[in-house]
Amino acid sequence: MALQISPHFHEPTFTVAYLLWDDATRQAAVIDPVLDFDAKSGRTHTQSVDALLAEVERRGLEVRWSLETHAHADHLSAAPVVRSRTGARTVIGERITQVQKVFKPIFDAGDLATDGSAFDHLAKDGERLPLGSLEIEVIPTPGHTPACVSYRIADAVFVGDTLFMPDYGTARCDFPGGNAATLYRSIRRLLSLPPETRLFMCHDYKAPGREAYAWETTVAAQRQGNVHVHDGIDEAAFVAMREARDRKLDMPALILPSVQVNIRAGEMPPPSENGIRYLKLPVNTL
Repeated sequence: MALQISPHFHEPTFTVAYLLWDDATRQAAVIDPVLDFDAKSGRTHTQSVDALLAEVERRGLEVRWSLETHAHADHLSAAPVVRSRTGARTVIGERITQVQKVFKPIFDAGDLATDGSAFDHLAKDGERLPLGSLEIEVIPTPGHTPACVSYRIADAVFVGDTLFMPDYGTARCDFPGGNAATLYRSIRRLLSLPPETRLFMCHDYKAPGREAYAWETTVAAQRQGNVHVHDGIDEAAFVAMREARDRKLDMPALILPSVQVNIRAGEMPPPSENGIRYLKLPVNTL
């Protein structure tokens, strides 16, 4: 097959970034690259994305796109690093504007434009981005956030936080703008694809009883065995389960730094007059 896929697992945040390329033309895309961030010291480093970009160089690839599935709440995006080193255009779903409008006042982000202009391209439902002899189809999959999208290339779909591995279930829906009924409909849209379609997760946390991390499954496996949303689970049952489960979950450890960076397409807030950049910690807000 022309499509080649190389996963890069970031264990500190349980995130899978992907490098994928068209073997015929060597044109490539990166999905959900991770910027390493130490919350205790406030320091960033690029070890994870460096490894991914070293593979780009080693394979002689041309990175055209840096694709974000959504504004992540569990890791900082390394999209600016990918863009600066490769010239790739940063892409996210067009409904990121809704997320920006929600979080701009929460973080008192006066610098933030809420028109999506921090990103190079806002992807629309059904849009197809060229990748050599292949195409990247944009499939909106809101529910976890309003702006979530999945990317379909050949027989593979990169689903972001919409689904986890069948033994782990589905994404939470209790962030601002999230909605369990909407997530259910997004999942059913994905699971209406051909049974053999490969699905690639953005995260894995090793379900109880499983010893190894995993991030690739199929539509058929999800329909048969997803513990939250297998065939036979209707929308009402899913919503009741998801909302009850979400009420018991803690916030992600990096949600506050991650969101305010990722709604800026991975850029830090502008420096203060002293030249230092600050991430804000809103108190008693979320």
